[in-house]
Amino acid sequence: MKLSQFKFTLPEELLVKYPTPNRDESRLMVVHRDSDKVEHKQFKDVLDYFEEKDFFIFNNSRVFPARLFGNKEKTGAKIEVFLLRELNPSQHLWDVLVNPARKIRIGNKLYFGENEELVAEVIDNTTSRGRTLRFLYDGPYEEFKRLLHMIGETPIPEYMERDAEPEDIERYQSIFAVNEGAVVAPASGLHFSRELMKRMQIKGVDYDYLTIHNGLGAYRDIDVEDLTKHKIDSEQILVTEEFCKSANRAKDRRAKICVVGTSTLRAVETVYSTDGHLKPRDGWTNLFLFPPYEFKFADSLITNFHLPYSTLLMMTAAFGGYDKIMDVYQLAIKEKYRFGAYGDAMLII
Repeated sequence: MKLSQFKFTLPEELLVKYPTPNRDESRLMVVHRDSDKVEHKQFKDVLDYFEEKDFFIFNNSRVFPARLFGNKEKTGAKIEVFLLRELNPSQHLWDVLVNPARKIRIGNKLYFGENEELVAEVIDNTTSRGRTLRFLYDGPYEEFKRLLHMIGETPIPEYMERDAEPEDIERYQSIFAVNEGAVVAPASGLHFSRELMKRMQIKGVDYDYLTIHNGLGAYRDIDVEDLTKHKIDSEQILVTEEFCKSANRAKDRRAKICVVGTSTLRAVETVYSTDGHLKPRDGWTNLFLFPPYEFKFADSLITNFHLPYSTLLMMTAAFGGYDKIMDVYQLAIKEKYRFGAYGDAMLII
């Protein structure tokens, strides 16, 4: 597959900047893989396609306030720092992106907070992801993290072209987000409300959680035409033994397996074993999925509508079939579905 095969024209007004008033009242396009059937529903109708003992797989990763705004020493120049990954908690070392990057050199100090409560020093300029910062803080780790949360902002995507607002603290996060570490929200999980989860329980639809911390790697621009030459950044995953037991039992009883989100799908495929079961994993994955690819565990997928050329679109096309997915994307544009993290959803069955 070539990068150019994932080009389409997305009208600017369909790339939405704000969520729907209620999580489960976004629209839902239902795409049937074995026919030309496409249905237009509300997300709260999603359970109509599942029965008792079917099994949903969620990602319980939690987004942290990864965007900091500070000032450079001496010049006072405004600097934006995007926290990517904690490298060493005891030394407060982080991989970060810095904007504007050209103004930053090794040894520069950056000050954050209204009263400059946090100070960081640039110690490396050569990492593939950007810069390495050491936060100069002598207090307890819990106090350091509290300061980061107080000073940092919710890292909503740049395409929203706005500053984060108080509403984003809750809405750019799933209701079951517990394991902190993501800098990008697992968007398809944002549609699940407490009412919908309660209805799942009443209907007897089973579910469980794994963790994959969404990073910026899956959202970077691809600069090669041949997709086999693209390398995606690793993302941290935690797939517990208890989760595997639940998922494997569901598979053995031939229940429908619904994966919520393309990142969750990556994690599932990463830990799939040749015996047909999932295996526990505490580590990393750099699996890049694009057509053609045969998925081994999931029967259905819930995902949002993604941007042109994105790895998320490629994963969706791998699951639903390239021709079908590119066709229904044109239909989505015609029907004015909302694209992006706060947009509408697609169920592929």
